[in-house]
Amino acid sequence: MTVPFATCDLCDAHKNDSPDQFRVLPPVFLDFGARRVFYGPVETVKCFEDNTLVKAAVDSCGTVETTHGCVGKVLVVDGAGSLRRALLGGNLGAAAARNGWAGVVIDGCVRDVAELAPLDVGIRALAAMPMPTEKKNQGLKDLPVQMQGVWVNPGDWLYADADGMVVSAQPLL
Repeated sequence: MTVPFATCDLCDAHKNDSPDQFRVLPPVFLDFGARRVFYGPVETVKCFEDNTLVKAAVDSCGTVETTHGCVGKVLVVDGAGSLRRALLGGNLGAAAARNGWAGVVIDGCVRDVAELAPLDVGIRALAAMPMPTEKKNQGLKDLPVQMQGVWVNPGDWLYADADGMVVSAQPLL
């Protein structure tokens, strides 16, 4: 079940919180999936032009039981802002939707934009790029990552809507 929220209201309520508790991601991410509003607990991947760990994540169960019931998680991918290779395409986007992920946020690129558009999952990235990644089995998971200079930790909660994305150390809904 999705609880209605507005990131503007969350910012109004938490604007004086310390940066380790509440952060706002820069407005540089574009929407690519059909789900424009999403939230959930964060899992992280750090990779550079190699989406091996992104594939492993979206192929796994994207939901978790919380005190508010079963919710979709948000995969946050630190792709170092690379605009040279796409870290998510149609097949991986479909896997994320099929496995219950609420969203995928990528500091990098996606591809297969027409295939991503109808998928019931939030997908945000910097741009579209048709070039696929190389599979080198490199990267790290479950560690703090930087998204355009903003720290995001595993277990944080990410909230996204038309006004932007915010990250909190605690659930806000």
